[in-house]
Amino acid sequence: MFPRNSHALLSDLLSEFRILYLTGPRQAGKTTLAKLIAAQRDMQYLSLDDEGVMAAAKNDPHGFIRSFTDKNVVLDEFQYAPELIPAVKQASDNLPVNQKGKFLLTGSADIFSSARTQEALPGHMARVELWPLSLTEIQGSTFNFIDYLLEADFSSSEMFPELGREQLAQILLDGGYPEVQGISQRGKSIWYKSYLQGRLLKDFESLYAARGEYHGKLEALIPYLAGISGNLLKYANVANDLSQNDKVVKSYIEALEWMFIVRRVYPFVKNSAKRQTIGMPKIHFVDTGLACYLLGIRTPRQLATSHVYGALLESFVYMECLKHLTWAAEEVGIYHYRDKQQNEVDLVLERSGGDLIGVEVKASASVNEGDFKGLSHLAEFVGERLETGIVFYGGTRVLPFLVKERRFYAVPISRLMV
Repeated sequence: MFPRNSHALLSDLLSEFRILYLTGPRQAGKTTLAKLIAAQRDMQYLSLDDEGVMAAAKNDPHGFIRSFTDKNVVLDEFQYAPELIPAVKQASDNLPVNQKGKFLLTGSADIFSSARTQEALPGHMARVELWPLSLTEIQGSTFNFIDYLLEADFSSSEMFPELGREQLAQILLDGGYPEVQGISQRGKSIWYKSYLQGRLLKDFESLYAARGEYHGKLEALIPYLAGISGNLLKYANVANDLSQNDKVVKSYIEALEWMFIVRRVYPFVKNSAKRQTIGMPKIHFVDTGLACYLLGIRTPRQLATSHVYGALLESFVYMECLKHLTWAAEEVGIYHYRDKQQNEVDLVLERSGGDLIGVEVKASASVNEGDFKGLSHLAEFVGERLETGIVFYGGTRVLPFLVKERRFYAVPISRLMV
């Protein structure tokens, strides 16, 4: 079992909130972590994937929840029984003010963002996303990249491991799902096939009120999205290429996002209220290993020479940021930047006070002043709000660059591993 760096956070939140909802992709490790916490805190564990438990929950939701009056409880796979939400809400409302940690709910779909969920749980619920393993968790480290960026101390002369193109490609192929770490490529392919056919479609059916022949549409859409991971998402283009209705395509992508298969990253604009309405989002596949499987990529050399390598590397760095954000000391928003002249910055991190950090991802082992062009334009756009900007590259040293009187840094991508 891989230690999860969010474990301590979850324990703390159960001491502060009545309800904790742990959500994230299927097979990311939620059940393993929930069972560990249940044992440590003497909570009863039940899974709604169990037919008998599900039947009891659906037959009498309020009676089912009242049966745990004297016991704190873990309800795994909660997305299968949204009927329980009013009963959980009522039970939570009736708890004494100082009673915390009553319910730990887990779900492989973000049902509290779903249109099918008509009633949100009360304000005393905390929500945490558990993603597949980060590189630091695989390495057994507690290093947090978000904290590193916010501290902005790039003065170290330390040499970091050099990662060649095929070494990085292997990391992308391995992905982050715990069960595929260290197994053969054949074993990974069998696991991914089972994951897609056995679970993804089941979750889609439970979350999305699909009509007509949606299996075929999904089987075309999901690999297509893997192929454009790290790129701008143009719904009309997707619909046209797949001969599907653009409204259906958009609704399916929203459902896949609720299921943590893909993530949309909205463009950074100064007016935060307009970020989801101006410009195009980027789309990122949550797990690069799954994306490679869908694209028929099986070897590091095949990926390293593929046209999707650079874009998948960007998706990988974005997801590492999202994973580290779970246990970072400070919350940040993550966006991308693109101006009318098509100057781009892959990731823009926004602190609560409005200050920004720009992150560019380069697939090469060397870096030059031209690689900071997007960051330089972002600096001109936002002025002093930009605290710092970095370019990830495949080298071994942190290097300073002065561009138009602004100091930026090239940072080895292997910094994510140490």
